[in-house]
Amino acid sequence: MFQRLPEAAAGESVTISVDGAAIRAQTGDSVAAALLAAGRAQCRTTPVTGAPRAPYCMMGVCFECLVTIDGVGNRQACLVGVREGMTIETQAGAREFGR
Repeated sequence: MFQRLPEAAAGESVTISVDGAAIRAQTGDSVAAALLAAGRAQCRTTPVTGAPRAPYCMMGVCFECLVTIDGVGNRQACLVGVREGMTIETQAGAREFGR
């Protein structure tokens, strides 16, 4: 569904880890944009019903794109830029305190 514009596809890339899988992302992408470009729309599931959630506003207002980045949970994927070696984990349900 999401595709890069042809002129943007020629940029430099980095490798990030998403739930243990290596994914190539463009330098300058947000984590949310990199997930969408890789075909991974789901970032988390809700604590009550387990419904899947995906990036929605892409500007930090809606909090639908929460992920764990390098061990820090509840990070907004749309506001964090990718960097080489970054580790991202999707979140399932409520996050435990102290992690």
